[in-house]
Amino acid sequence: MMVDTPDAETCRPAPAASYAPAMAAVVAFIRLGRPKFLGGGFVLYALGAFAAAATGHPIAARRYLLGQACVTAFQLMTHYANDYFDIEADRANPTPTRWSGGSRVLARGELPPRAALLGAIGFAAAGLITAALATRAGGPWTAAILAAIAAIAWEYSAPPLRLCAIGLGELATAIVVTALVPLLAFYLQAPDAAGIRVLALAAVPPFLLQIAMLLAIELPDAAGDAATGKRTLVVRLGAARAARLHAALTAAAFAWLPLACALGLPVRVALCAAIPAPFALWRIARTAEHRDPAAFERIASWAVALLVATSLAELAALATL
Repeated sequence: MMVDTPDAETCRPAPAASYAPAMAAVVAFIRLGRPKFLGGGFVLYALGAFAAAATGHPIAARRYLLGQACVTAFQLMTHYANDYFDIEADRANPTPTRWSGGSRVLARGELPPRAALLGAIGFAAAGLITAALATRAGGPWTAAILAAIAAIAWEYSAPPLRLCAIGLGELATAIVVTALVPLLAFYLQAPDAAGIRVLALAAVPPFLLQIAMLLAIELPDAAGDAATGKRTLVVRLGAARAARLHAALTAAAFAWLPLACALGLPVRVALCAAIPAPFALWRIARTAEHRDPAAFERIASWAVALLVATSLAELAALATL
């Protein structure tokens, strides 16, 4: 009796190279979400929670984690949606940097645009599910705060408002990232809102530095944005005026600190927040660098560093009060 046996060629395992396209697609999809930007959401969320702790509200881990999950999901939604709705501007951008010009995944054709849209929808759904859980765990205003975060974050890139294309994206981002996100964290820990003045005073420097950072990041994108009708604040103002506004906002962020102390911000928080001030002055003195495309990466990197350093300094101070 003849018995069929699989030959050696059939039994040989598939070469690892056959999985390479799938792995490349997975890596590209992760890069599409620009995970390096997620750190800001963690820092500013923690700022709100520790402001609550510093004013007498012990941190409840479950509420903290639910709120952070909402923030991260909606932030990823924004990143994927931004790449999808900004694809033409990203393709037209001749000077992308590590901070600007999108993830470059769609612009280079590594994935189809539909992948970004599906990612945005998926993370929006995840955000809404976790928002429902956070709403049940939080106070009566939790749903309203989360709804505002989700709506503004989506409309940043998406029609009909498409805030980033009409010169309102910078303000919208600052409102979400440096105001509503810390407010959500604070309110989940302190539903009575007692002590919220401390958070409000501490949030002003990150708010101003967030707008300044976005102006710095938009400088390399200006040509591509203008060519595709995307009227960011840099496009509307022009590079020179945008650079001066960037410098003014950076200066205002640190000039605010003495007034904040007089209004009730703990001195330790103000002193810690002032630590990056010398670097801010150094960058302000180099405002004219905006004329040199070779400096775009440096301008954006320092703007990001100032925002992160100031926020972390405030967070460290609040955590030790």
